[in-house]
Amino acid sequence: MAGDSPQTRPKRDNAPGAGVPRRREAPKGGYASCVVASAWPEPVERVAAFLRRTGVDARVEEFDGGTPTAVEAAAAVGCGLSQIVKSLLFLCDGRPVLVMVPGDRRADARKVAAAAGAAKAKIADAAEVERATGFAPGGVAPFPLHDVSAVLMERTLLGHGAVWFGAGSSSHMASVAPTDLVRLTGARTVDVVQERT
Repeated sequence: MAGDSPQTRPKRDNAPGAGVPRRREAPKGGYASCVVASAWPEPVERVAAFLRRTGVDARVEEFDGGTPTAVEAAAAVGCGLSQIVKSLLFLCDGRPVLVMVPGDRRADARKVAAAAGAAKAKIADAAEVERATGFAPGGVAPFPLHDVSAVLMERTLLGHGAVWFGAGSSSHMASVAPTDLVRLTGARTVDVVQERT
């Protein structure tokens, strides 16, 4: 499904066991510019409001079954696992750095440290994630962020027409073009994933 826009995705397989929960789209086709403020929980509205202000072509959706993992998110959305963006917080020599990687890959702490100009990078714990990003683990959005010193994005995400990321809760996802994701987050695109084995 690489290259499909969020507006023209093919219908999902609703066969038993397909793992596709019932979904509720934002009003008027799901575009962030049309999201009604009262429709979402506060963290999700923060993301939707940010998208509205930018005027970017975006989509925000709620999934009743939840999307706390990349596999569940891909099943809910109906896209490939590589189109799901995992937003991970690393502490690089103590500095919080947001790292975005595809759902089918794992971040490489050594590469993250090198890209951040740090000697060491370690994954942040839940409290550190919430303090730095303003979002609880499982629903971390790449914007707006409270206290992050840098944002890194795995360069292979640029190979898709659209990508999906957590939008403030474990039940909400948003979609934008990866080039817009780079622009909105100020991310540097680098190689930050482990080699495939």
